[in-house]
Amino acid sequence: MATLIALVLLLILLSCGVQIAVALGLVSAMLIAFHPAIPAAVLADVAIGAIDKYVLLAIPLFIFAGTVVTKGDVAARIIALVETLVRPVRGAMALTAIIGGVFFAAVNGSSIAGAVALGPSLMTTLPAQGYPKRFVAALTAVASTVGLMIPPSLSFILIGSLMELSIVDLFVAGIVPGLVESLLLGVATLWMAHRHQYGLPPQPIDVREFGRRLPPALAALAMPVVIIGTIYAGLFTPTEVAAVAALYAAVLVGLIYRNVGFRDICGCARETVLQTAMIFMLLVSASLLTFVLTRLGLARDILEITNRIDPSPLAFLLFVNVLLLVLGTVFDGLSMILISAPILFPIAKAVGVDPIHFAVIMTANIEIATLTPPVGLNVFVMSRIARLRVEETSRAVLPFYGIRLAGLALITLIPELSLYLVGLTK
Repeated sequence: MATLIALVLLLILLSCGVQIAVALGLVSAMLIAFHPAIPAAVLADVAIGAIDKYVLLAIPLFIFAGTVVTKGDVAARIIALVETLVRPVRGAMALTAIIGGVFFAAVNGSSIAGAVALGPSLMTTLPAQGYPKRFVAALTAVASTVGLMIPPSLSFILIGSLMELSIVDLFVAGIVPGLVESLLLGVATLWMAHRHQYGLPPQPIDVREFGRRLPPALAALAMPVVIIGTIYAGLFTPTEVAAVAALYAAVLVGLIYRNVGFRDICGCARETVLQTAMIFMLLVSASLLTFVLTRLGLARDILEITNRIDPSPLAFLLFVNVLLLVLGTVFDGLSMILISAPILFPIAKAVGVDPIHFAVIMTANIEIATLTPPVGLNVFVMSRIARLRVEETSRAVLPFYGIRLAGLALITLIPELSLYLVGLTK
């Protein structure tokens, strides 16, 4: 009953335009006020404990790395290099958006940051070669979502912190699903480009031009190799990898490319502080609400309902996918994690679903949420960059939406996609 009351109050506050962090805090305060059995003295400990975790230091460091790389316009160098390799296939130039999405996913762990980094360059390059602006905006929005799956995923850091799972295992688990999603998107993109005759006619590979563009891009290409390689090899903790990424990004654009000055670096640090403060406010508010609901018997009620229904793992996962897809129309990805993870993970464990696999499934749903109106953040970002109406970009995203659903189905039905590499690291 308390959970239902909390959900109703939360939806009322959100419909009134209250920020999600404030709404979560207000709901927690209301529940505490009507249930004096909850000791208010421990709330400060709960709030501090929610963010007083070493692994959470990785969040601002990866945000800073992504912000600096975006400021340094590294995307233009990567796109220029890939362009020389895909010329022989008509429509293959669109693959630069997907390859760029994978690159930035391995640098910043955020879908929005990937869209912001790739958007301006792609919206300049691809329309000039015969690709409609709506197609480019939609493709970039979808390609950037893989930033939530491929390490260093900020979603995995949050889920691992909340549910006390190994961040390294989550990072490794996201590699194959992220690449599978990108492969599906690449095949679909080539088919659509061929069907509609997008892009320039086939041209031979310009080896000399490739050789000229490769050296300036090598330092940038090495960055995701360093990040993912050290994670997979177990050389550094996620927080240490984040520190390496932040330092590497600053050296890359400040000393190697020399297109970002000290004032720009300070601006990136300011942006990092603002984004981190928002995330940590949400963490504190969501942790308070979870604590209050747990004290009111949420965990006991969940286990009782689960034992009574006794669902199969597949039936539970299908239900979760539908639930999260619906929630994606109301909440952004971060809010979805903080609200649903404490409730769904205990049920997943009770019905026999591997928690690492379940985290990957949840992240795949969050990827789709970034494309789902009216809260699809990637759609809003690319609409602004492309100077299109949100409705236009949303319609252009629809064909790709089916590709993401196909990826979600594969991730759900084939646990080995998520768990195979994790098993090899043990």
